[in-house]
Amino acid sequence: MSIFNIFKNQLGQVIQWENQQENQLWYKYPSKLDEIKDGSKLIVGPGQGAILVYEGKLVNHIEEAGTYNLRTDNHPFITTLVNLRQNFESEHKLLIYFYRKADILNQFWGTPTPIKYLDPTYKIPVELGINGNYSYRISDVNFLFESIIGSKDRYSTEDLREIVSDRIPQYLSHYLAERKYSYLEVDANVHQISNVLKEELSAEFNRLGLALLDFKIIGTQFDENTVNRIGRVADVTIDQKAAEEAGLDYVALEKLRALRDAARNEGGLAGVGAQMGVGMEIGKAFNQEKDGLLSGIENNGQDAFEKLKKLNVLLTEKIITQEEFDLLKTKILKTL
Repeated sequence: MSIFNIFKNQLGQVIQWENQQENQLWYKYPSKLDEIKDGSKLIVGPGQGAILVYEGKLVNHIEEAGTYNLRTDNHPFITTLVNLRQNFESEHKLLIYFYRKADILNQFWGTPTPIKYLDPTYKIPVELGINGNYSYRISDVNFLFESIIGSKDRYSTEDLREIVSDRIPQYLSHYLAERKYSYLEVDANVHQISNVLKEELSAEFNRLGLALLDFKIIGTQFDENTVNRIGRVADVTIDQKAAEEAGLDYVALEKLRALRDAARNEGGLAGVGAQMGVGMEIGKAFNQEKDGLLSGIENNGQDAFEKLKKLNVLLTEKIITQEEFDLLKTKILKTL
């Protein structure tokens, strides 16, 4: 090694975190052999902090931006010359780590797999995917360094997201099961769910040395099977209400629909069996059921409004024709 390089190694350094990337949380200043010379200047920029680890111990934590003079046992010239036999490596090690002190905003989160729970209204299992974002800052850098980051030279927001994102679905699943939100209620209560989860997750973030600043749910998505199942249940529910309004139970209404479709489908069962009289029998059965239903509506003791309401349901379901509706409507109105 030339005398020039010996002197060069002993000159003070300017130590700073340059070109900080937006997704970087943690950065170890790269120093050859981890020798930081006496008289070096440490520059901590806005939105940054720094910790100094000297001879294996965390000795200083700098939170304010500014320029700092460093004093170590690596005195210029003497150290390198004394340690000639150690390949110019000093036994005095000073490691400098920078960290992001500014807020980390709009970090995406999402459930890696759908959350499964029993819908309290439809009584069927549902699967729900949710995503959103959160913001935080480092609140306990000593804990984060000693318990999570350790000796890593660099640590990014993506690295920390892997730890945080695993915790969110657990709280979300527990809360949905506890509050028993139905399929139709989830989107209407997104703001409430976000606020509650923020309170619960704040303690979890604190245990990681972080302060949770904001937590939002952006989107919800039930899986296709859930949507289809609930759609079928909703259809049956609507049919049940329609049957009740017509003075029928759901089974009776479905029977009338089946007879109606079979009797009117020329290419279906009625057409295939016409030569054997099957088509006529189906049509006869449908007319008997329909006539009995109309007679019951006309002769029951309900007021005209209720009778017309039931007739309208039968017209909507195409159980009766417009002509049949008008005829019975005229009879009912004459009783007023």
